[in-house]
Order: sequence, then structure tokens, then C-alpha cells
Amino acid sequence: MASKVLPFYQRKHKHFGQDYRISQSKYVVQEYSTSSARAGQVLDEKEVSDYKYQVDRRVHQVVEKKMSSTVKYIREESMIRGPKFEARLRSHTVWENTPVRLYCMVIGYPTPSLRWFKDGILMNTAGMPGKYKVDGSYGMHSLEIFSCNPEDTAQYTAVATNTHGQASSQASLIVKRFRAEDESCAYAWLPYQFSMLPEIQYTQIDITFLETFDVKFKTEGESLSLSCKMIISPNLANLQPQALWFRDDQLLKESKWAKMEAGGGVARLTLPELYKDDEGLYTLRMVTKGGTSEHSAYVFVEDAAPPVAKAPGAPMEIKIHDANRDYVIVSWKPPNTTTEGPIIGYFVDRCEVGMENWIQCNDSPVKICKYPVPGLFEGHSYQFRVRAVNSHGISRPSKVSDAVAALDPTEFERLQAMKLGGKLQVVTCQPEEEGEGKPPGSPSQVHVSETDRTYVVLSWQPPSYRGKSPMWYYIEKCLAGSGSWQRVNTQVPVRSPRYAVFDLAEGKEYQFRVLSANVHGASEPSEPTRPIKTQQLRGVPSAPGQVVATRDTKTSVLVQWAPPKEPNNLIGYYIDSCVKGSKDWISSNHKPNKDTRFVVYGLKTGETYVFRVQAINELGLSEESQESSPLSVQAALSKPSAPYDIALLYCDGAAMTLSWRRPRQSGGAVVTDYYLDKREVPQERWREVNTSPVHKRLLQVTGLNSGSRYEFRVYGASLVGLGVPSETSKAFLCQAWTFPEPGPPYDVTSCEVRNDSLVVEWKPPVYIGKSEVTGYIVEKSLKGSEEWSSVMGDMAVKHCFLKVTGLEEGQTYIFRVRSQNTDGTGQASCISDPVIAKSLPGTKEIECGVDKETGDIYMMFESCEVSEVSKFMWKKSYKEITDFSKGIVIKTEGKQSKLILKNPDLEDTGVFSVAVTHTDGISAGYEISKQEMEKMLAQSHEIRNPIIPMKTELAYKILERGRVRFWVQAERISSAVTYKFFINNMEVVKSEQYKMSHDVSTGVVEMVLDHFTAESEGTYAIQMQDGKAKGQSSLVLIGDAFKAALAEAEFQRKEFIRVKEGPHFMEFLSVQVGDDCSVTLICKVANLKKESVFHWFKSDEEIVPGIPADLTSGLCKLPLPQFSKKDQGVYKATISDNRGKDVSQIEIAGQVFEDIIKDLTRIAGSSAGDLAIQCTAEGIRLQCHMKYYTEEMKIQWSHKESRISASGRLRVGGTPDMASLEIVEPTEKDKGKYTIAIVDVEKTYTRTLELSGKAYDNAYAEFQRLKAEAFAEKNRGKVVGGLPDVVTIMEKKTLSLTCTVCGDPKPQVSWYRNDQEVEPDDHFVVALDSGKFASLTIKGVSLEDSGKYTLDVHNKYGGEQVDITVSVYKHGDKVPDVKPTMSPKRIVLNKIEIPAPAPAPASAPAAKTAAPSRPAGRGVTPSKRK
Repeated sequence: MASKVLPFYQRKHKHFGQDYRISQSKYVVQEYSTSSARAGQVLDEKEVSDYKYQVDRRVHQVVEKKMSSTVKYIREESMIRGPKFEARLRSHTVWENTPVRLYCMVIGYPTPSLRWFKDGILMNTAGMPGKYKVDGSYGMHSLEIFSCNPEDTAQYTAVATNTHGQASSQASLIVKRFRAEDESCAYAWLPYQFSMLPEIQYTQIDITFLETFDVKFKTEGESLSLSCKMIISPNLANLQPQALWFRDDQLLKESKWAKMEAGGGVARLTLPELYKDDEGLYTLRMVTKGGTSEHSAYVFVEDAAPPVAKAPGAPMEIKIHDANRDYVIVSWKPPNTTTEGPIIGYFVDRCEVGMENWIQCNDSPVKICKYPVPGLFEGHSYQFRVRAVNSHGISRPSKVSDAVAALDPTEFERLQAMKLGGKLQVVTCQPEEEGEGKPPGSPSQVHVSETDRTYVVLSWQPPSYRGKSPMWYYIEKCLAGSGSWQRVNTQVPVRSPRYAVFDLAEGKEYQFRVLSANVHGASEPSEPTRPIKTQQLRGVPSAPGQVVATRDTKTSVLVQWAPPKEPNNLIGYYIDSCVKGSKDWISSNHKPNKDTRFVVYGLKTGETYVFRVQAINELGLSEESQESSPLSVQAALSKPSAPYDIALLYCDGAAMTLSWRRPRQSGGAVVTDYYLDKREVPQERWREVNTSPVHKRLLQVTGLNSGSRYEFRVYGASLVGLGVPSETSKAFLCQAWTFPEPGPPYDVTSCEVRNDSLVVEWKPPVYIGKSEVTGYIVEKSLKGSEEWSSVMGDMAVKHCFLKVTGLEEGQTYIFRVRSQNTDGTGQASCISDPVIAKSLPGTKEIECGVDKETGDIYMMFESCEVSEVSKFMWKKSYKEITDFSKGIVIKTEGKQSKLILKNPDLEDTGVFSVAVTHTDGISAGYEISKQEMEKMLAQSHEIRNPIIPMKTELAYKILERGRVRFWVQAERISSAVTYKFFINNMEVVKSEQYKMSHDVSTGVVEMVLDHFTAESEGTYAIQMQDGKAKGQSSLVLIGDAFKAALAEAEFQRKEFIRVKEGPHFMEFLSVQVGDDCSVTLICKVANLKKESVFHWFKSDEEIVPGIPADLTSGLCKLPLPQFSKKDQGVYKATISDNRGKDVSQIEIAGQVFEDIIKDLTRIAGSSAGDLAIQCTAEGIRLQCHMKYYTEEMKIQWSHKESRISASGRLRVGGTPDMASLEIVEPTEKDKGKYTIAIVDVEKTYTRTLELSGKAYDNAYAEFQRLKAEAFAEKNRGKVVGGLPDVVTIMEKKTLSLTCTVCGDPKPQVSWYRNDQEVEPDDHFVVALDSGKFASLTIKGVSLEDSGKYTLDVHNKYGGEQVDITVSVYKHGDKVPDVKPTMSPKRIVLNKIEIPAPAPAPASAPAAKTAAPSRPAGRGVTPSKRK
């Protein structure tokens, strides 16, 4: 009974040594020899030669079967390390002198080498370059014979070999001669599986891709499927193309990681579980006889979520190097660390194939990306993985490496080919039957095949050895130049001629030698190697150079950079991107890129990015490069495409009006200019119509010949350059239009395309016919159909737009428009561009609403796509909005645009639309109905006039120290809330007395009243404003409610004072007005000690009173003398010592100041005396004496019951002890009763005076007298200055006494010596220059000239006399000390009547006789000095 075959995962894991393989090889040879002997009994030698391909095939089958049976337990089933033909050779039949190419595809690891055999003989293709060409790349191998001849008819074999085995593929080539069809062929007997193909003519196979795969963005652990649909032409069953998949130009093979399907015009690649190793450029290459067709796209695989937040990503590309009997070397590539912390090191894990327990190979993290793993068991198969470590934690494990067997890599080298008869060969092992009883020879060719920082890998040539005893090796090392050899492997014998020596010093030079040994002894040492220096740690690469970003597509950017100056074993680069202005760096690639250029995909169109690059090697990542210049993601600029649809709109017989459509592709820049060419049919030469560009798509071409036909073409131009010309228009006949119907509309476009509707727009015709246009007929048709139907039936549209509904989703429509007037329907417009009734992906509608903050009505639209040159065009009734005088505002930011109606009303109803230029027709519309507008207007009014909702009304709470907290709570408030508190309708401001605050989170607004006293009774209110919302609340504290609050406040204050330890105010600052109108600030302090200090402040500046505070009694006073508005301000008193400080404050302003003035007014009014008359030189003054007067008091003067207002003639004022009213230049009208009223809150104090009759006359006469005296004093003769009081002069000198005099009229001047008038002569010279400068000159003074000199200056109003004492001394005498007289100046006034308005005759007093004037003369006799 057949045994049951167990699946792989249920089989027992076995390990087989070299002895088993040797015995199995012998069994293969023995079995083949037996079968060969049986074959020799039937066939002769010639037949064996003819059938050698059958024998050779049998040999390979037997060898492969036996070899695979020995190694299938040490390899994972899906792991194919030996060579394998994925595409085998195919047989060909060709004509003579024609070329032929044999193809095959081989996979394996390490990469197999391929040799070509012809009829079992190795081909020397290099010796015949003109005959053969051998090629091989990416696993694809080919043998090309340039010109076939009959001698090339043979069996061709391709043998692929690597360290894990070999494989072969055969094909037959038959070369036929012309007219030699009946010639026999040596290969006509071949069996079906090697049957010759029929004669094949060369066929060109074309492949057209219908659907392809695009750039993909995936995450680790997800699956991915890439597929392409194609058309194969011609589709021949025996010539199907071969589908090859590549990743970064590396051929992919079928495995559990990659599933491939091909057939039926579809090629598909499925990756069931993605890792970052799978990131790269994927290419599907369809190989045909005529060549290849391919498609490529990039696949990005980002890190999956780490086990621990901010842990690094997983390493990638785990590779196994130098696999041996007991060790392997594992390498990998580090992950990118954009936002995570730097990587500390890596852990390497291993697991035996078939097991599930992973074992950590290193106890501490290894810092470089390469690690030798020793301690493996020979014949066991292993897999490896790596984990990265940083300060936050350990990453996810990397993708598991391919399984590798711990085997001697030279094992297959001991296999050799043995002849088994004839020309046939078979592979077997070397026999072990010679050389017994002696040690082996010395190894040779010892060399280093790999060098690292801490280890080297040695290889050598084994000695010729045929003994049955096993042979092993000893390795010795020494520092170069030391001569001290040290054995490396003292405990583990080395059986393979390859060994890794670990634990070497970094940067040191070593020499190595090898000894071979068996049970009979050891050989002589081999020749030592040359000095080998271990690598020295050079650090990470330097930062890459300048990074340059350039535009690629709408969603990608090409990034290029300069390589680092110090690459240090560079592995590749990581590229990061970041939106300008943010610090959120995102990794653009998750697997190192080897080139210095990379295309970054997945970017947002219109967004601005910056880029940076990091270089990596096995030690980690370099510093970041400098950031690139910011770049907005847009498609690269190009010239615009051609305009199209040139239409004739009007012709008058000498000129034509033309229009055209803008280019379909603008090239990323705005098409601003157009140029038109014309030519007259049948001429070939084009002529420019306009040398200067036109900016509108409408142009009148003049200078045409009537009756001729013309063709036109148009160019579009942008900042990039001039685009290609349009197609030549129809030949338009230049003939005047006279028909009565209107001409064609033009510029028919569509917008607001949705799944079942769209809007058609057009422009009115240029030629209207013989009457005005009355409407438009819109017609539609399916693309490709010739049947047109009216959208509105017989109804005409009055405006130049129409919303077409009832469309079928996915269908393609075209439209045209006709104009109508009273004479009929005109020509049809040009057909619109085809439009598919399907909404663009991501299309959004206009959002209409009311701004909750401002109450403005807005319409907002967010575009799913914009470019740098895109603009949002807002329209009403599909006419662009250009009038913004009514308060229409358009705000655009990024992809959003908002139309704001600042002053909305019912006239703003209608259809609003928006279109985004330079996009794929993104647009939207919104119709505001009258009902909706009324609703939004009501909502706008509520927002613009809001009310703050209250949770609680204004309330109070008594706090410690007798303070009172007034508070109110709103439903919600913002940080911008403002508020005012009022007490008895008077606003209070924030101060030490009134502390105000609010809490946004709770909505509470409060005021704390520091001093709650009997004066605090009244009504309290608060007014709040938060944005535009307002609210208010009030509280009445009067009567019993106030008394209860005051009692509680007093209790709390006393309780606070009782428990307070430091100095404090028992009575806070208050104002005291005394009966003498003195104003004093008083307070009382308590709990003092010797060190307690008291200070006064006004507006934060210290005041030092004349009398210091009396701290003994605790009563402190600060007098404010002559109180007035100058004393307004904030006063503060502080008491402090080492126990603490207390402050009391009062602000003398506002109501407090007014209360003080009221008290002063009351005291002054009660102390006011009777009105009295006081005359002055300017008029009559009425005055009232009182204890104190200041202008801030409320005092009113009245005359004859009429209130007097201060003016230039009626001066109201006073001094600190009286109030006064001065009547300047009184007249008869000023007679009458005068009253002063001192207004107190409770009482008005009045005083009256009758200024008439004798009282007025006497006062008036006194006024005139004082006025005359004042006039005389002003105009009398005067000495202004210049004369000294005393003069001392030496005899024989000249003395000059000079001064300035004045007076009106000009005064007379006289000089006196010792009271005798000086007569002018040669000795005395008297002068008066210009009536101003008086002088006395004494020539040659002598002792007799000493004495008193007097200057008399006088006019009719009086004058003055000035004395000068002159003292003359002899030459040589001491200068005398002379003192001036007691009264050097004397004033004399003349009594002269001054004209003035006379009083009434009835009460005129008797005229007094004026004093006679002095007789004219040179002077007056000076009075004697008393």
C-alpha cells in the first residue's frame, strides 16, 4: 500500500552530514552504471551516440532526483538556491543564411553562471565573434547565431551552475537548405517533447496597454496587486508574450512573497504581505519576438505603527554573506528616522527553519549594519531578522531573510565529472581511497576574501589529499612585524577551506597562515599572507550638498542633490519633505535611494514644500542637508496648445469678425495673447493680421476683398512662449450679411457639470439682424449622433445661460445655440466641446450661510484642485461681479474662496456661481430664493444685535475683611469680553478700591469692593459687551437689605482685624473737612510696634508732610491746604514692619472731589460776610469775604435778578478768603441790585448789595481818582536807567553821566549840583538827544566838583528826581569809600483832571478844583531831602 505523504510542516526536521551525501553520490553512479549496461545490450555504439541526448537527459534526471532528495530537508520548500530555468530553451527550424537567437531565463542564488554546449561539447563562442554572440543580464541569457548553415544543425544545451548545484536546458536547431526539402534530418526521430516547430516566418507582435497601474502608497503588512490590461496583436496561441516583473531592475520570481498571473490580455503581480523591502520602481516587461513593451510606476511602503510610540521603523534588505559550516555574516540597511529619536543599535535574531522560536544573537545592540553570527550547527538551515533600538523602544522585526544552510561552500567543488562510457559524463564525488598513514600537505594560496573592522574572511587552496581519515585546518594570526603567531581555532576544528577570524583590533595590520592536519599529524604552515589591515571606523557620511527641487507633475516633484564629500561606504539616501512654514517632516522614501535624484510623489497640488536629504551607510544617517528652496507643486510649465473652432460672427463685405476657443492645455501659465494669420484662397502664403497681441478671443479683420474667400489660423501665447497654430479654418466668403435673422452666438461652454445636469453658457451674437434678439434656443445631442433636440422645446431662453437637467450619467453630450428675433431663428453656433455628465472626483457645492460672528451672508466654495495661476471667478446670473460698491467682498485663500454680502437685502436673491480657472472645469452654482434670503436676513439681524444670556443676575457676597464681592454669571463669554460697573449711576473704574476680573471658563464677571461703608448704599449695575452681544444686570442695596449687608461687612472686618497679627488700618483713608474749610486725609492704624513705619503717597510718589504721623495714638493726618482741583489724584497710606504691610487708598476725583467741594461750599456759605464795595483803577469791585473760596465752588452772581456770566468787562473770581465781581469801566447800566448766591446741596446762601445813588456815585468818583492816578503814573516823566548811585573819579578826568528818560508828553530835563541848577558852559555840558537820552559831562573834574548831583525829569503829569553822589580824589590818593544817599529817587505827581464819562447830574458831586500846573520852565526846584 502506498505510504501517505506528509506535508512539509508535519515532517520531522532532519540534518544530514557530508558522509550521507558521499554515499548518495555513490548510489547515483552505481544506479546509472547499471542502467547503462542494460542499454548497451540492445544498442550499438553508433546508436548510443545518436541517442546521447536521451541518455544525457536521463543522467540529469537521476542526479537531480537524488541530490534533491538529500537537500530537501535542509532547505525550506519555497527556498530555491540552486539554478532553475524559469524559461527554457525552445527548438527552432530556420532557413540557411538566416539568423537565430536561443533564449532562456535562469534564477538562483548566488547568481548562476551559464555555459553553452553544442552536441555535448563546450562551445568556444569567444573565438568566433563574427559567428556567435552570447548575452546575459538580469537572468536573461541568449545565444545568437548570425548566419546559420547546415553545420549548425545540432542539440544545444545551456548549463547553469552555482555553489548549490547545476541545471540544464536543451533545444534542437534545424537549418534547412533551399530546394532541399526532401533531405533527411538526423533529428527527425525526436520525441514529442522535443518536436521540431513548424516553419515560422518572423511576425511583429504589438502590445498596447489599455489599463496600467499608477503610483501606490501602502503600509507594511498590507497587500498589493498591480495589473495591466493590454491588447496583443496579432494574438497567436503559440507566440504568447512573456510577462516579466522587475523591482528596481531586479527580476522578481514566483514565491510566497510574490504571486504572478498572465493570460487573457492581463498580467498581474500580487504581493500578499508588504515590507519596506518591497518599495521601489515596479516594471512590467512584456517580451515578444519583436522586442519588449513595458510600463513602470513607483510603489511606496511606509512603516507600520511601531510597538512603542516613537520607536524606530524596522530595518530592511536583510542579506546573508559568506555562509559556512558554523557561521554566517548578516547585513541590513537602516531605517529612516524623520521624527523618531536616533537609533542606538540593532538586535539580530535567528530561527531554525521549521521552528518558531527566535533566538537573539547579540546581548547588546550592535551599532553598525553588519554582524557575524557564529555558533551555527552544520547542516542546519536558518533564517534571520533584525530589530532597531532607540531611546523609546524596539522596532518591529524586519522581513525574514531567505533560508540559508550552514554548509561547507567548497563541498560542491569536490564534485567532478566521470566518464561512464563513450562521450557521456556524470557528476560524482572524489574517491577517498589513497594516501593512508601520513599527514596532509600544506594549504596554498591563503588570501583574504573580505575585510571588516573586527574580522576578516580567509580562503585557501586545500592540499591534494586522498586519505580516508578526516582532514581539518588550524589558522594562526600575528600582528604584522611581530613574528608572534597565535592559533585562532583551538577548540573547534575547521573543515572548510574558508574561515572568518573574529575579534580583531580595528585599524591594525595582521598576517595569517593555515595548517592542515589529520589523525597522523599536522602539515607545515602555509605561506603567510601579506599584511592585512582591518578597516577603521570612518563614521557616517557627511551631509549631502545643495538640494534642488524642480517641478514634475501636479502631484510630484523631482529632487536632485550633490553627493556628500565624504561618502564613507555610502549605501543610499533618504529624502524628507515638509510643507513650508511647518516642522512636520515626512519621509518621502522608506528604502534607501542609490541615485542623487528622486521623484517625490503624493504631494498636494498648489501646496508649497521644502525638501532635505540624508546620506546613510552601515553606521547610520548623516546630518540633514540644507533645505531646498520652497517650491509650489504644479505641473512643469509648457507652451499652450493650439486654439481651435475659429468661427465667423459677422461680415460687412470689407471686414470679418472672428472668434475662437482658448487652447485646451494652457501649459500651466495663463494664455494672455493671441496672434491671427490669414491667407486668401487659393494662395499658400500666410500673412499676419495683428503684429501686436490681442487679449480677447474676438477680432475684426479689416482690409479684405469683397467676394474673396479667406482662411485663418490662430496662435496662443503665454509667458512660456508662443504655442502651435490652430488648424486652418474653413474658407470664409467675404460677403456682406444682410439677412434679417440674427447671426450665431459664440463661445458656447459648459460648467457645473454633475451626474445628471450641467449649465450651458454663451455670448450673444455680434450680428443681430434687422431687429433685437428676443431669445435663444439651446439644442443638445449625444456625441457621435446627428440627431439634435431642443432642451426647452419651443420655449426660448431670455438670458445667456441655461441649466440643463435630466442627463444620463456617463453619457457624452454636445450643445449648440441659436438666436431668435421677430424675423426668425438664426444660424447655429459652433458646437460646444463634448462633456461627460459625471461629477469630477472630490467636487463640492457652494455652501451658503450666515457668519455667526459678523452676521454677514456668505457663499463659500472649496475647490478640489487649484494651480498657481488659478482664479475664482464669482458671477451673478452668470455675469462676472465687478461692482463692489454695495459691500460685496471676495476673499480667497488657498483652495477656498468666499463671497461675502456685507449689506444684504432682498435684491441679492438669484443665481450665484463660481468657476476656478486653469482646472478641469471645476465650478458650482447656488440659487438664493426670496424665502431663504428672508430667513438669513432675520438670522443676520440676531447675530448683529445679540444678547448675552445670563445664568444668574447680579448678586453680592461678603468676604473677609469686610470686602464685598458683586458678581454675575453668563452662559458663556469670550476672552474679548468688556464690562462696566456702576454705583448709583456713576461708573467705577478698576482700582485698588474696586478690583474687577472675569473667568472665561465659568462665565463669571465680578467686582470686589474693598471698603464697604455706609456711603455704599444704593443701586449697583453691570453692563457687558462680548463682541457684538450685550447684556446688563442690576442689584438694589437700600434700606434693610443694605443694613444687613453693612452689618455683616463690619463683622467680617473686625474679625479680620482681630485675627491679623501685623500692622493694619483700623480705619481706612477718608477725607475730613474742618469748620475752618481745612481739608485733611485721616486714617487710623493699629497693632503697631516701635519699628512700624508709616508713609504717604500721591500718584505713587511719596509725600513728606511737615508734621510726621502720630503712631502713638495711631491717628494719621495729611492736610491739604487751600484745597482745589490741583489736589485731585490717588492717595495711598502704608503701614509696615517686619511682620507685614497694609495699604489703604483713596482716590480724590469724581464724586469724592465733588463731595469735598460741597462741604467747603456749605461752610463758606455759612461764613460769608456782606457784600462790600472796593474800587480799583479799572472799575468797581464787589467782594464777599468768607472762610475759604475756590473757583470749583458753585457760586453764582446776578444783577437785577439776571445771572451774570464772566466776561472781559465782568470779571468773576476771588482769593482764598473772598469771592469777587469786578465791573470794569462801569456805566449807568451797571447800577442796580447785585446778589451773590453760594449754592449748597441743602441750602443756598445769598448776599445782596444795592449799587446805586450815593453808593454808586462815591464808588464811581473813587474809581475815577484811582484811574487818574494810574494814568498819571503811567505817563509821567521817568528815568528808565543808566545812572549810578555813587561815582568816584580821579581829578582832571572827564565825567559823563548818561541815562534814558521817557514820558508822554516828552519830559523836560534839568541837572542840579548841590540843589543848585547847573548852568551849561565849557566845564559842564548838558545834552538831551532825541528826547530820550539825557547826559551831563564834566570836563577836567577837580576836587570842587565833588558833591550831590540831581537829575530832574518832569512833564505835566509829574516826574521824578534822581540823586548821584560824585567823589573826586587826587592822583595817588586812596579811592574814597562813598555811600549813596538814603533816597536816591523821588517821585512827584501833578494833580490834573483826566477826562472821563460824567455821572448823572442829580447825584454829581461838587467838582474839586484841580491843582494848578507848574509854570513852564527848565525845571522845578527839587524838594529838600528829609
